[in-house]
Amino acid sequence: MIGQVLRGRWRTLVVLAALGALVGAGSSFVLSPGYRTTASVLLQGPREADELLTQAEVATSSVVLDRTAAVLGGGGTGAELRDKVTASAAQGNVITIEATGDTAEQAQGTADQLAQEFVKYSTQIIAGSGDAAVQLAQERRDTLRQQVSQTNQRISELAEKAGAGQTTVESLQLRTELEGLRSSIEQAMSALNAADTASGLGNMVVLGSAELPASAAPPTLAQLVLGGAVLFFLLGVLGHLFTARTDRRLRDEEEIAGALGGPVLATIEVVDETPAAVGERTLRARLLHDDRPWNVPRVDVHPDEIEEEVHFHRLVARLSPRRRLLLTADGDHAGQRAAERIAALAGPRSTVVTVNPTRPVVRDGDAEEVLVVASVGSRPAWELVGIAEACADAGLALAGAALIRPVQPARTRPELPVEREEELAVTP
Repeated sequence: MIGQVLRGRWRTLVVLAALGALVGAGSSFVLSPGYRTTASVLLQGPREADELLTQAEVATSSVVLDRTAAVLGGGGTGAELRDKVTASAAQGNVITIEATGDTAEQAQGTADQLAQEFVKYSTQIIAGSGDAAVQLAQERRDTLRQQVSQTNQRISELAEKAGAGQTTVESLQLRTELEGLRSSIEQAMSALNAADTASGLGNMVVLGSAELPASAAPPTLAQLVLGGAVLFFLLGVLGHLFTARTDRRLRDEEEIAGALGGPVLATIEVVDETPAAVGERTLRARLLHDDRPWNVPRVDVHPDEIEEEVHFHRLVARLSPRRRLLLTADGDHAGQRAAERIAALAGPRSTVVTVNPTRPVVRDGDAEEVLVVASVGSRPAWELVGIAEACADAGLALAGAALIRPVQPARTRPELPVEREEELAVTP
């Protein structure tokens, strides 16, 4: 069935794909980020996870963005820059700053400048946190250094008292006390080192310049155009398949006969033609020339091998000599053309009448029976039932139905040379 859709509606599918490409190109102004690159800032010293998240928020704060926009120039503001940059905390005390731009150079310049302004602003915050905190830290360091100095002095005194080579009880006590003092000095030195490390928490380093992106970040314009074309093409195919799946028009002869309440006298295959005149065709049909049903079966014969006239003559020969109405439905162009051909072969005893299939009304007349002429797959069951009821209301007997099955020949007969055509023309 998909092959039938591709053959019968390829023009419509091509137009849908082109429309999808246009939609994808238009959406690139919103969805395509342009060029993207990242810069990294290292925060020295031990850091807590919450502190890293706070620093990431500082990197995209309004102050940092405004300073960055002012340095970059171009009339941009920090608010406009907010949609182009993001900051996140990575492993190893690293703040990753990601920036996008219309060009590779613009993205690189934005990332580098934002990283520099972030380091400057964060350093200013830590430096200006208050003189009292700085003084308190300095006093703590001095106290620890004094404790270390006193301990070292005490160790020296104890070492002088402990005579060399003496193993008295007093010397053993001094050595024990000496070991305890050494433990105390080691703890003091560890605390002093931690204080010195804490004093350097404000140190931040930009880990080099941001990489110059070699290509635009996805989704690119080409990807959106291709994706839109493929999406609309698939939607077109699925729409045709869904329509065919939900189509309630009858195509089985037994179902049609059951809905009409009469027999099917004949099913005639005819070459499918344009169903409507140019003035009645829709704008899409005029532009795309695909108003033929896409699910019309294709038969592997030449058009002149479909003996339509033979089957129409056989149908007329089976009809009774009574006066009849050849009843067709409005919009069933193949059925209307077939009814006219049957009327021309049957002579004046047959009259063609077209009714509205949704509200069928058959007028009283001098006809004695009705022959319904309809194309296969043109009417749902409830419309055929309505037509049969309209005939019964008019007091007309239903002789049966003549079904028309439009087909598309899959082959064309090759053209003969002029000499061969003349030879065939004069051959008895």
